[in-house]
Amino acid sequence: MKKILITEFMEQDSINLISKKFDVTYDPKLSENVKDLAAQIHLFDAIIVRNKTQINDSVLQKARNLKFVGRLGVGLDNIDTDFCEKNNIFVQPATGMNADSVAEFVIHSSLSLLKNIPLIHQETLLGNWPRTSILSRELKGKTLGLLGFGLIAKKVSRLAKVFNSNIIAYDPFVDSSVGSEFNTKLVSKNELFESSDIISIHLPLSNSTKNLLNYNVFKQMLKKPVIINSSRGYIINEKDLLRAYNEKLISGFALDVYDVEPVQMEFLNSIKKSTNCILTPHIAGVTEESNTRVSEFIANTVLEFFKL
Repeated sequence: MKKILITEFMEQDSINLISKKFDVTYDPKLSENVKDLAAQIHLFDAIIVRNKTQINDSVLQKARNLKFVGRLGVGLDNIDTDFCEKNNIFVQPATGMNADSVAEFVIHSSLSLLKNIPLIHQETLLGNWPRTSILSRELKGKTLGLLGFGLIAKKVSRLAKVFNSNIIAYDPFVDSSVGSEFNTKLVSKNELFESSDIISIHLPLSNSTKNLLNYNVFKQMLKKPVIINSSRGYIINEKDLLRAYNEKLISGFALDVYDVEPVQMEFLNSIKKSTNCILTPHIAGVTEESNTRVSEFIANTVLEFFKL
């Protein structure tokens, strides 16, 4: 019987499905211990992970029997895909399965930050009544700038259109005709930074996107936008983000991803209680519904891969 290792949370019905055909080991501790993972990986024919488990060279060098890596999500920056390709290890992300969840998160964050809900909530909790002292804005008529125009960004653009927002996007790999199909204007990075009331990041982490949003870029933002990152940490320079907010270069931010996860107390302690921000623990794509879709997709894919 083929052996499969699951190192991060997966929907139980999908685990039960593959357990009928595989000898399944579920060990979430291995997601945080690369040394132990490397010591055990030779036992398995397949592994299923999320974003915490580092499938790097030190692990893959020991993976003598490994033929399949299933990613319960989209990004592959925690997996050495070059090594896998050269060594005939098939890598399968759950492309598109959590896109609706992330798109909803972006719209929710846009509405909350424009309306200053975090600030209003905090003041009301303190017994104050900030009905007129804290202003609120509408999403209608605002310009939403999407950095990257892949599947999730396209879903965001469609949802935002319901609010009669103006949608622009930067993506050098997408033809302008694709933007037209989604009523979205493809623009340069500089135009997006200068014109957007909301900027939402939909980019993979790479050498070209790391620290893409830094202090110099924040200074280009003429409309004091709110910033939303549900993509990858390190794309935003976190220290520069806080500096930009404190200097009123931006008017709020929502972070679902961070340079280091779990997010470090040093960063949290540098955020004032009076900051218009939303901080969540990498859950934009994790809902009950998306977890079911993602888990079912990977379970069925691994069964199909081994023809079981």
